This record gives sequence, structure tokens and C-alpha cells, in this order.
Amino acid sequence: MPLLIQNARLVTATSDQPGDLYAEGDKITTLAAPGKLDPADLPKSTTVIDAAGKLLMPGFIDPHVHIHLPFMGTFAKDDHPTASRAALVGGTTTYLEMVCPSRDEQPLEAYELWRDKAATGVCDYGFHIGVTRFDDDVEQQLRTLVADHGQRSFKVFLAYKGAFGVTDDELYNVCKLAAELGVIVTAHCENAELVAANQAALLAAGKVGPEWHEPSRPVSVETEGVHHFCTFLEMTGATGYIVHTSCRDAVEIAMDFRARGVNVAVETVIPYLTLDDTYAQRNASTGHDAFEGAKYVMSPPIRGVEHQHYLWHALAAGHVHTLGTDHAPFDFATQKHIGCPDASKAVDAQFNPLGEPSDFTRIPNGIPSIEHRADLLYQGVADGRITLQQFVAQVSTNAADLFGLHTKGHLAPGYDADLVLYDPDAPKTISAQTHHMATDYSGFEGVTHPGHATHVFLRGRAVVEDGKLVDELSPGQAAPRG
Repeated sequence: MPLLIQNARLVTATSDQPGDLYAEGDKITTLAAPGKLDPADLPKSTTVIDAAGKLLMPGFIDPHVHIHLPFMGTFAKDDHPTASRAALVGGTTTYLEMVCPSRDEQPLEAYELWRDKAATGVCDYGFHIGVTRFDDDVEQQLRTLVADHGQRSFKVFLAYKGAFGVTDDELYNVCKLAAELGVIVTAHCENAELVAANQAALLAAGKVGPEWHEPSRPVSVETEGVHHFCTFLEMTGATGYIVHTSCRDAVEIAMDFRARGVNVAVETVIPYLTLDDTYAQRNASTGHDAFEGAKYVMSPPIRGVEHQHYLWHALAAGHVHTLGTDHAPFDFATQKHIGCPDASKAVDAQFNPLGEPSDFTRIPNGIPSIEHRADLLYQGVADGRITLQQFVAQVSTNAADLFGLHTKGHLAPGYDADLVLYDPDAPKTISAQTHHMATDYSGFEGVTHPGHATHVFLRGRAVVEDGKLVDELSPGQAAPRG
């Protein structure tokens, strides 16, 4: 059905001006000055929306989510039907999911599994193909995924030794192949050996609670991982993308390599901009549940508030290029408690059949956040930390451009009619009681953000109206990538 949005404030990564937008089918066809598009001249079936006082932006793109995720002996709580609905409510119309096979799984089979699961959602989607080992067979499958299935990005882990992590020889060959094929290598940057050594030392000292997760993976460990990855990019000529960058030191190392001509982009994620390390230190001594800090365990960990302030500055300065979520949802009452040191707080017997004491190294990593990324970032606009154009660049346009989503991320004729109407003066409060994610808690419980998406369109179809999901939603599609 044709769509006319009138009297909006059209905001892109480079402009901010009043105007009208007309879309027909699944594409934007016309942008015009206010009042230049007369509904009388359009098909009678045209839906007309008066957007006075609202911002009209391209649909948001989350470049880093985990939805189907086997991890730490369990599976992420969301599936695509729940996660994609939560994404739409928050204005995200497209997400890129990490395909994460184990070392003994085949990448092509893993891609097919993840693809089939993603097709059950209502967002558009794409993938980063996880490479957890490299040999001749894997190389051929990666070539097939690029040539025959349109994949344009790989994912490597410089962490989780023995599970997802790659060796230096494997990292070199992945980067070399990516340079040849013209695809981007995304990387989780830590030093697996240092993490393992730190964990062992802390556990030997009896330091087993969630508050010890961050000290086991300090800033220096992440920074070394960034330097390591960028060195391999420099040696091979590959293009790189550092996921979930949490601290000043890591960003500055990446900037040093960029100054030398290495093509590497930097992502941060919304928990690092809104939470600090005191959340993971919550326990009975701070007046919380004794295991409360487990809600905030993710890797790399949430850092001290000084790194949070720096990351906001880096966003405004253009040193950080995209904002993702690293959405990895696990229930607190059961799944996070897999790592609870108190054996009396029993969890499902399948995870701990003997009811033995556990420790922070077994806590499933991740904070559910796919629904709230843009709203929490918009607080930075309201506070004057970033501009509206930077907001759009971070939540949509930069990801589209970096990852070849050539029909997404822009308000211009010919692009998909993925649209967000955002009311900047309509505050909402986050709560696990009202969010659309499947988890039993929110890492942002009680936070009130200044605005929210009132209407969302995916390829011209209304998916959110007046802040609520429409009754009937069509399946999402694999987003073409160039």
C-alpha cells in the first residue's frame, strides 16, 4: 500500500530538514519539501500520516546480535520470533546475527541452520559467518558461502580457547582469504591465554563471584587482542571490524593502526555506554541479591565509568563507527545461576547435576538489549553528547555502508522503505514486565528514556503503530549485500 508521511523532520547521517516522504511498494520513491506532495494526486489507497513534531529516520540496523546461540552449556533464551519483535518495537528493522559453530561443526551446515531459524522472525536479517577453525575443507566452504550465498563478513574469536577461539595460524589464513575475497573480518578481541591464566589465579585464590569477571579480563587483555588482530590485518591487507569495544585503550590502539593505513572499523555496544563496572559488583554487601552482578556479565566486561565517558566522546569524534548490542539473552533465575558459587541456590539439574559450587567462569555471557539500543542512545542526543545525524549514522547508516546492505540505511529514492517515526518527547520506562524479549530480567530496569519509536515500517509495511506491534506481521527477509 502506498505511504505518504507529511510534515516530518527528515534526519539522515548527513542532514536534518523538514519534509515529506512517499513510498510505493517496498521502496522510497520521493522526498519533497513540506506540502509539495498532495494526497489528492496520489493513489486513493495511500496511507497518509501527519508526522508533525516527529523525527523520520531510516530503519535502524543492529550489526551485532546473538539469537540462536549455544553457549556455556545452554542456549540463548530468545528465538527469532521473540527477538525480532522486540527489535521492531525499538525501531530496528534489520540485524546481523553471528553464526557461531563449534570447532567440530561445518560452517556451511551452521549457516543453513542459522538461516532457517532467522527465517522464522519478522525482521530482515543477515549474518557474520563464524570461523572457529581453518583447514582446506573450511576454506572451500567459506568460498562457497561468499560466491553462492552472498555472505560478506566472517567472524573470529580471539577468546574462548577450545570452543570458538582460533589459533594464530588460523587467524592469518582467515584474514588472507578475506582479503582475497573482498569480505570483512569481524573480531572479538581479547587474549585467550591471558584470560585463562587470570581466571585460574582468581579461582585458586577463592575469588569466585561475578565481581571477579572483569578483573579476569582487564583492559590490558582487550587492548592486546586489538593490537594482535590489527597486526594480522596489516600483514594480510584484510579489512577488519572490531566488535564490542569496551575501553579507551582498545579504541586508541585501533586509531593508531588506522593512522598507518589499516582498514579497520570500531564498534561499541549499548551496555558500555549506559552501565559501568559497579553493576557487576552488585551483591548482598551493596543491598542487592547476592548474585545480582551476574546479570551484567558479558565479554569484554563492562568497564569503569571513565571508559564510558570516553566512548561517548569517541562516538562524537567518529573514532567509533557503529553501535550494536551484542544481544545475548539468558535468564537470570536459571541460566545465569549456572555460575553461582552458592550450591544451595540450585539450578536446573541438567546444568549442575551434583549441585556443586560453581564460579563466574560458568556464567553465560550477555545482556539482553536488542529492544532498547536506540532509545538508550537517544539519551545522548537529549544530553547534547552527540548530534541527531551522528545518532542516525551510529544506529543505521554506518552499518549499512560497512556491511554492504546496499538497500538499507538511507532516506533516498530507491532504498527500502524501512522507516522509523520517532517522538523525541514521549518518555518510556524500561522494565522486564513490559519488554518483548524472552528474558526474566532487564539490565536497564527502571531507566526512563526521553523518546521512542511510535511508527515503524519494514519495506513499506507498517509493523509498529502507536508504539505497539501490529496484529499481523509478515516474515522477514534475508537482506541483500553487495
